[in-house]
Amino acid sequence: MEVSRGNKRLLEEANTEPKVCPTDNDAIAATSRVPTKHLDKNSLDYVLRSGIAGGLAGCAAKTVVGPLDRVKILFQASNPQFAKYTGSWFGVATAIRDINQTDGLRGLFRGHSATLLRVFPYAGIKFLAYEQYRAIFIPSRDKETWIRRFASGASAGITSVFFTYPLEVIRVRLAFETKKDSRSSLTRICKQIYHEHPIIPPSSSTATEVIKQVAPRSGLVNFYRGFSTTMIGMIPYAGVSFLTHDTIGDLLRRPFISKFTVIASTVPTSTEETRPSQKPRRTQLNAPAELTSGALAGLVSQTASYPLEVIRRHMQVGGAVGDGHRLRMAEVAVRIWRERGWRGYFVGLTIGYLKVIPMSATSFFAYERLKWWLSIES
Repeated sequence: MEVSRGNKRLLEEANTEPKVCPTDNDAIAATSRVPTKHLDKNSLDYVLRSGIAGGLAGCAAKTVVGPLDRVKILFQASNPQFAKYTGSWFGVATAIRDINQTDGLRGLFRGHSATLLRVFPYAGIKFLAYEQYRAIFIPSRDKETWIRRFASGASAGITSVFFTYPLEVIRVRLAFETKKDSRSSLTRICKQIYHEHPIIPPSSSTATEVIKQVAPRSGLVNFYRGFSTTMIGMIPYAGVSFLTHDTIGDLLRRPFISKFTVIASTVPTSTEETRPSQKPRRTQLNAPAELTSGALAGLVSQTASYPLEVIRRHMQVGGAVGDGHRLRMAEVAVRIWRERGWRGYFVGLTIGYLKVIPMSATSFFAYERLKWWLSIES
């Protein structure tokens, strides 16, 4: 039977419609052959898309490791109720079981709402800032060196933590609460932190003590407790994290291994590579390779910055335990050394590894895929 031109056209359009539930390969293949226009990383559209992609990736990663995150904070801050579990290989599992039996699933995710409120802007700003700093430090491929990658990541980490640190302090305080007779309240915790007063040291004529006397002792400044340590710790953490991820990603895209690690449909053809006006999109790693790259990035960065993270946790909960004395970085470091020696700086590192592998893997995987789907991959 002869098919009319109109019907023939309808049949052709029907055959070219995308699948209802495409796989990872199918979804990427649908757009892989479309060469990208020049991406203006300073445009509002690019900033919003990269920020949304980063924020969603961060929320997904934190939700995956929510229970582990709470137990790690309890271990790091030496919560008396959970100190007995820190020396055991099964301490993490035992602590999670006890929390679940006492407070249920809600107890395992205590402080998680504050976590998500912090993580979305934090991760969004971090990934957004990284793209912006990369454009500044690495304007072209021939400028791509390890020190420039490290500088881009470290700068992005510092920028993000500056804007979101108060939410981190609230989250840690909520997670540290273990009292059965009082339900953690976001409003109550905020008021408690705001009104905490450190012990006033004896008056002295030295310049340092005079500055301490006139410095704010309560109020908004309390939400930045431990901030200096965080800034110092963020430099190796964020810098090493992005550096490791990008470096491993490059290795996994090498020709000798690429057939096992990249999505074939995203490899640019020779025609696309030689087009002077349009640039092909970057080759995408498959799921196992991308997850591996992200996991190793988190593992290396966590090891490099963990001692500073432990010191920061002690400073953040300083008003929740002890006499309310506002702890300084050096004071906390000395106290940890006297109480536990060098091992004290790595308390909870095991659970840190258990947490960072799935978190970092999920974060980088989700971000890279969202960048592709939002057409901001360069």
